[in-house]
Amino acid sequence: MLPDLGNYAIPVLSAYIAMLVLILGIVAISLRSAKKSRETLARLEEKRKTK
Repeated sequence: MLPDLGNYAIPVLSAYIAMLVLILGIVAISLRSAKKSRETLARLEEKRKTK
């Protein structure tokens, strides 16, 4: 399944792991930002309805 990477196994696998961590971090930040935006929008809509 895994190709023989020889001497390059550690750098290549490290790069894949780093890429995965970065992508997961970006997704987590995006989800947190979306949640905050939804909460802000809901609060503003509720405030607008009460006026």
